[in-house]
Amino acid sequence: MDAKVKEHIGEEEQPSHGGAVPPPPRGRFELTPINARRWQNFKANKRGYWSFWIFLFLFILSLFAEFIANDKPLLVNYDGGYYAPVFMSYAETEFGGEFETETDYRDPFVAELIAEKNGWMLWTPIRYSYNTINLNLPVPAPAPPSAENWLGTDDQGRDVVARVIYGFRISVLFGLTLTIISSIIGVAAGAVQGYFGGWTDLLFQRFIEIWTSIPALYLLIIIAAVIEPNFWILLGILLLFSWVALVGVVRAEFLRGRNFEYISAARALGLTNAKIMFKHLLPNAMVATLTFMPFILNGSISTLTSLDFLGFGLPPGSPSLGELLAQGKSNLQAPWLGLSAFFVIAVMLSLLIFIGEAVRDALDPRKTFS
Repeated sequence: MDAKVKEHIGEEEQPSHGGAVPPPPRGRFELTPINARRWQNFKANKRGYWSFWIFLFLFILSLFAEFIANDKPLLVNYDGGYYAPVFMSYAETEFGGEFETETDYRDPFVAELIAEKNGWMLWTPIRYSYNTINLNLPVPAPAPPSAENWLGTDDQGRDVVARVIYGFRISVLFGLTLTIISSIIGVAAGAVQGYFGGWTDLLFQRFIEIWTSIPALYLLIIIAAVIEPNFWILLGILLLFSWVALVGVVRAEFLRGRNFEYISAARALGLTNAKIMFKHLLPNAMVATLTFMPFILNGSISTLTSLDFLGFGLPPGSPSLGELLAQGKSNLQAPWLGLSAFFVIAVMLSLLIFIGEAVRDALDPRKTFS
């Protein structure tokens, strides 16, 4: 049995007594030579490399949106006690008020009650959440940018900066969730098609052709007329059609690799189909899959933004970049609405495209094995 077959089916060649001593095993976090070369290729693409870190920083920052933009203070000191409104809800009676409802910390009356007990409030940098309405605007909404509202307000008096931060987070989380789940389903479907071939491949291909002919937008319009879409309903509907994006790529890799000599040797040794597929063929298919994933993420975010812009996306009032774009179209006298959403979407999608180009260069076999 040659060395190539042994390498792929997991057998280790035992050195003879006169042979060279094999190198010690690598550490748990040490990269293999091929992966180290791929990482160097990724870093060599400066635009994609820095785009990755910028996007990662912005995404992690948006995960803590409640600590950046919120209408509740981070910490309240009242009568010697400490309260964390960001994590827990407190009734107004906790601070000497009259109502059992949740405290409105922006109310001057509540601020006076806390100050009377020598208390204080530690606020977030932006004192507005995505749904907080500024009732003290000097002009009718939408109000222009000011020291209070850095990017102005929308047509309902809500702070644009807060809605942009929360909208960025929900867009990326939606795109990541849709991309990961659809990739898992698409890779599994393509693997089954390509490995077994024959009637399995033929019937599956005809099913995909019929399935992809269903107009997803019309289906969303019909569902939106019956029930109010939310994050999970939209995710489920789009998942029904987005999983086919990777089927063709994975299917081609499995069709190409299933007749290789080391696969035939693995069958002869009695390895199961599942072990051959996911241990020996899938790593080769994942190179092309990882190359496409940043672009699939880009398309998922664009789809959600488009649906929100058309009014078939997230429920009204949700922080949405597409809804902010629609407000900009409806309020041409307030250009800060459309421009804010446009620049955030443009920067986000551009960063993802640059990252995708860097991943493509990193996984390019001509650069990895040259």
